[in-house]
Amino acid sequence: MDEQEIKRVFKQAIKREIEANSFYYAASTRIKDRDLHNIFMKLAREEHGHMEMLERFYEDPSLPFKVSKPETDYRLAEQLELPELSCDMKPEDAIALAIKKEQLAMETYQHMAALCTDRELQDIFQNLANMEAAHKQRLEKMFINVSLPESF
Repeated sequence: MDEQEIKRVFKQAIKREIEANSFYYAASTRIKDRDLHNIFMKLAREEHGHMEMLERFYEDPSLPFKVSKPETDYRLAEQLELPELSCDMKPEDAIALAIKKEQLAMETYQHMAALCTDRELQDIFQNLANMEAAHKQRLEKMFINVSLPESF
């Protein structure tokens, strides 16, 4: 596998993490609810951390890059509608929005993996999809706790 091609993939993934960080930060500034503001700020910080991790792989593509797929998929993203970002969002709508964004990122990487003929590049895309799936799973768990607290 060509190192430049691997770097191109990581550069694209870094760009997506920067966009996610910017989105969550901007969302946090528009939300009136203090708890939701904190949730979006935490998501922004996490995306920044993911960006830094991917930058390390970009700088040294020889580093091992393996992200396990989460064991549980609550499949909530597939059932939720994409809510509009608003200042007066309910907590479950704000989390649903974040879930849908992570689902879209995961599906994009899965699609890219499916289109690859190079096994090494396919593995990188699948690991990126697994990383997004882990974000989605964590948010789905948060959604369940917020919208269905009596279940736990």
